[in-house]
Amino acid sequence: MWSKILLLFLIKNINADPTPIVLWHGMGDTCCFSFSLGSFKIFLQEQIPGVYVHSLRVGNSTVEDMENGYFMYPNKQVDYVCDIISKDPKLQNGFNAIGFSQGCQFFRAVIQRCGHRIGPVKNFISLGGQHQGVYGLPHCGALQHQSCDYVRKLLNYAAYYSWVQKSLVQATYWHDPLDEDTYKSHSEFLAEINNERTINTTYIENLNNLNHFVLVKFDGDSIVQPKETEWFGFYKPGQAKKLITLQESELYLQDRLGLKRMDEAGKLVFLSVPGDHLRFSEDWFIQNVLEPYLI
Repeated sequence: MWSKILLLFLIKNINADPTPIVLWHGMGDTCCFSFSLGSFKIFLQEQIPGVYVHSLRVGNSTVEDMENGYFMYPNKQVDYVCDIISKDPKLQNGFNAIGFSQGCQFFRAVIQRCGHRIGPVKNFISLGGQHQGVYGLPHCGALQHQSCDYVRKLLNYAAYYSWVQKSLVQATYWHDPLDEDTYKSHSEFLAEINNERTINTTYIENLNNLNHFVLVKFDGDSIVQPKETEWFGFYKPGQAKKLITLQESELYLQDRLGLKRMDEAGKLVFLSVPGDHLRFSEDWFIQNVLEPYLI
């Protein structure tokens, strides 16, 4: 009898469709161009035959999708994506999520805010995400864009003005360690999803429902400042030189986001790559991410 049950279980799993994958690109990138996530989608489909891959497009066209990465209020983007995912019948039984750069913290917001209303997110892969924000913007992503210089100048002087928060995406995860109080009270996206104002228990529950939260840091990153934010590390409050790890931060010690319990349960995974921002080989990705968490 038990041998028959085991055989049926194996047959069911052999014939089962692979877990779908949803992608969210970063600043200056797009959902679908061949030089952006379009090629990565094809790569995943080649490696996992039959997998359904949804590369998120925020807007009515690929060009609008790229522009929205600079100028569409992240809270609106998160609502937009929650709606897209909830209406996709192929994602209703669950999926794996992959974020690229700023798409990581945006996807995390989706999981925290509407994880209980969409198909369960099984594993979340964060590739170079800025989970504690940034304090510096030396480059502007994979594509050169005429807005880069404007973005840098504006963030340095007016990141926490309400109109800037609502009109410039990068301002919403600008984290000034020299003025933590202003950051916490005026950051309309990052401080809120990091539970730095009040504790939203739904955020904690939804994040802890993940099987794994995989944080990938690029050790040679010349774009994200500081690169430690990719592992939830950041500058020690009050200065901009000494860095502290996630485990040394109030976010972790007070368990404001449930990351401490995830870490203790083995759900929090820290990986590093020696290259620059989002630079990794196919072999590295297959061995360290695809095989353990996507198949």
